[in-house]
Amino acid sequence: MRLAPLIFLVLFLVGLSSAKIYFSETFDKEWESRWVESSFKKEEGKAGKFIQTAGKWFGDAEDGKGIQTSEDAKFYALSAKFPQSFSNKDKELVVQFTVKHEQRIDCGGAYIKLLPDTLDQANFGGDSPYYIMFGPDICGMSKKTHLIFNYNDKNHLIKKELKVESDQLSHQYTLILKPDNTYSVLIDNKEIQSGSLVEDWDFLAAKEIKDPKQSKPVDWVDVKEIDDPEDVKPADYDTIPATIVDPEATKPEDWEDEDDGEWEAPTIANPEFQGAWKAKKIPNPAYKGEWVHPLIANPDYKEDKNIYLFDKIGAAGFEIWQVKAGTIFDNIIVTDSVEEAKKFSEEHFEKNVEGEKKMFDDEEAKRQEEEKKKIEEAKKAQPAAEDAQESETDAEEEPVVVTTNTNEEKKVKKDVHDEL
Repeated sequence: MRLAPLIFLVLFLVGLSSAKIYFSETFDKEWESRWVESSFKKEEGKAGKFIQTAGKWFGDAEDGKGIQTSEDAKFYALSAKFPQSFSNKDKELVVQFTVKHEQRIDCGGAYIKLLPDTLDQANFGGDSPYYIMFGPDICGMSKKTHLIFNYNDKNHLIKKELKVESDQLSHQYTLILKPDNTYSVLIDNKEIQSGSLVEDWDFLAAKEIKDPKQSKPVDWVDVKEIDDPEDVKPADYDTIPATIVDPEATKPEDWEDEDDGEWEAPTIANPEFQGAWKAKKIPNPAYKGEWVHPLIANPDYKEDKNIYLFDKIGAAGFEIWQVKAGTIFDNIIVTDSVEEAKKFSEEHFEKNVEGEKKMFDDEEAKRQEEEKKKIEEAKKAQPAAEDAQESETDAEEEPVVVTTNTNEEKKVKKDVHDEL
């Protein structure tokens, strides 16, 4: 009886030992030796630079270091090759990384790309082929998590809206792609979406199509209601005016016809007027319901059990545009094991969440207190400024005193000129 737990433990450990981590990155001091900065947009002066930093708030000063976009309104293109390319055939593929928008991002991408091993890193840019694009994309009111897969050399966007985090704290994004053509997306280790690759993307042609040989019969009646043939417009209906003279209106007592003209009472809407006459509606006795186009099997449909499959996965990269820089990327892992991704999360993300939040709250409270003091100081300075302005105005408006005698006008103030 005691063997069962032991066997389970052995199987669990064997499972862990067979798990593979294809790539991981925490951006230590040697990070630049592993990543290649692309020449994309450099000649145009539109290329931004990543810098290593833990940012303004963090849980651990060293472990919290990632790479941050440092220049506004720039393109960023950076990539790293894996030690060895791989295929996710018959395995789960897990892509996980963290994002922190310290700058209160208003418009910019923050997604990661999984790339083929043929990537030209020196020229990595917007036209470089990729397998997967995953992560936040925020611009104004448009806020979402991108999840795009390349299938048959065409990029396909998910048909669903995936939520995104847009505050100033670190958040972890996890994609789990499964060999049964299903997927799951997690933010901060909580699932926000899961489903089928077949249903949530337009990878394949529709299984069924409308039969091109069929069309709605010409005598098909799909009008639900018709005018009641027995409902006849009253003979005097059109004689009812839309407006009438206001019976409560009276000629003002001070009205003078000779001066004001002939008085006319104002008009008001006629309560008896019902607008253009319309016959009552009754159910159409000939109604057959909505016509449904018959479906047939689509000859172009072809099942594919390997939509999830990518061969020669060999690099990861960030290729983004940001209006306002300041996003920090960190803690990347690409593996075939959900357990390994979770362990990596515990070691580099979860343990720092609480400390980062406390430091942020402290900094925010300090910032708000400083703003409050500035406002109070400005209010105190305002009366003094107003008094000084009033004194200046009084001085400017002081009258010039001039005395005269019987012979000529004399100046009392030397700066007052009499040009007569």
